[in-house]
Formats: sequence, structure tokens, C-alpha cells
Amino acid sequence: MPDHDRPALPTADAALTWLRRYRPHEHALFGVTYGLVLASALVAAVENPGENPDPEADLLWVLLTAVATAAAHGYAHVVAHRAAERRATTTSTAGTVLAEWPLIAAVLPTVVLMCFSVAGWWSEAEAVDAALWFNTAALFTWGTWAARIAGRGWPASFRSGGVDLAIGLVIIFANSLIH
Repeated sequence: MPDHDRPALPTADAALTWLRRYRPHEHALFGVTYGLVLASALVAAVENPGENPDPEADLLWVLLTAVATAAAHGYAHVVAHRAAERRATTTSTAGTVLAEWPLIAAVLPTVVLMCFSVAGWWSEAEAVDAALWFNTAALFTWGTWAARIAGRGWPASFRSGGVDLAIGLVIIFANSLIH
């Protein structure tokens, strides 16, 4: 006797349709990737093994640099569009700058991991390592997902995620060589 009370499981096609319908805007895809790479580079740069760790200052540095980068990136778009269209800056300038929120959102996991160092639960080096590995895994996941929702098959999506993963690994490798 069939079990009619059980809901049907979604098919792969239904899941892909849902992903395409609710996919993030291209600007968000760019901003998150850019933010993850920025967060990795910043957190790698703040760790100086020869100095006394200052996790509070380093956390503030990462956060403020991310906000400044997002604002500068948004404003650069405004300047470029104004020059291309020969029009004055309007209130849309603030909206364009605020549209850079995905970059800042991508930096927040790094900030949270650095908070563990501020709280004294981890050393700064442990927080930096955790942030670098988290960001690298997030780059792979984000790159794979972006390719999937763009309609690419699994092999091409994994290759795309692998390129993003390679960027994270280069930062980790460079950090280990420099420090």
C-alpha cells in the first residue's frame, strides 16, 4: 500500500529551478568573492610573529579596511558612470556605495573568528589560521555554487570552485612563506 501522506522529495531539476529563481545578483557574487579574498589578505597581513599580538587593533583594522574598500569601490562605480554618462552625482551615489554590502558581509566571518582571539579563547595565530582556512573553503563553495546557478554542470562548477580555492591556497601559502 503506497504512503500518500509523505511529501514528494524535490527533484534535481526543481532544486536547480529554485536556485536560478533566487540566485544572487551578479554584483553580490562579485562582492562576496572579492570580500573573501580581501579578508584573507588582510588577516594574513595583520599577523606578525615577531611582534606582541594586538587582536583588538587587528580586528578593527580588518573591519575598517573592508568598509573603506567597499566605500571606495562603490564610489569608483559612481565616478566611472558619471564620467561615461556626463551627469552630476545625485543621491544615487549613496545607494551605489551601500550596494557594496556583500563585500562587507563576506568579511564578517573573519571578524567573528578574530573575536575569539580578542576574547582570549584562541591565540591570534590560531584565529588567523582558522579565518584563512574558512575563507578558502568559502571561496570553493561560493565559486561552485555560482557556477551551478549559472547553469554549468557539476564538473565545470567544481573547476570554477577550484580556481577560487586556488586563490585562497595561494594566500595561505604566501602567509606561511612570509611569516
